[in-house]
Amino acid sequence: MLSQKIKTTSVLETEALGAKLAEEMLADKRLPPFVALYGDLGVGKTAFVRGFASVIAPGILVRSPTFALVNEYRGKEKTLFHFDMYRITGEDDLYSIGYDDYLARDGIALVEWSENIPYALPAHYLRVEIVKDDLKHPDSRLITLEERNDLC
Repeated sequence: MLSQKIKTTSVLETEALGAKLAEEMLADKRLPPFVALYGDLGVGKTAFVRGFASVIAPGILVRSPTFALVNEYRGKEKTLFHFDMYRITGEDDLYSIGYDDYLARDGIALVEWSENIPYALPAHYLRVEIVKDDLKHPDSRLITLEERNDLC
């Protein structure tokens, strides 16, 4: 089971970590196709997704889906569904954006603000928490990657 803590000191390092996770997920089919992202506003969740997307759908311009709620990026092997749950207030909101339909497709979901939908997370997923860890260095982050599996 995957579980690790990684320190990054720049946006580029955070993106590189996202890219590394995407490579691992493509190589290891046992890893779940769902990444739940946690962290305060401005900690680098979208930067992490940018790095991830650079592997799945190279050349795609990644934008935060705050107003669209979901962006879809088609890659050669997989499609990436990038959700932003910041404005989600309940199950009706998830239903209206077709959340379950996206998850039923053969793709990978990266979900920002997963803390807003604890009731809608799958039993098996990767949890990525990003926190600012050094007030003297504004780009310093501690990123925790953890595989969660309630099926076991």
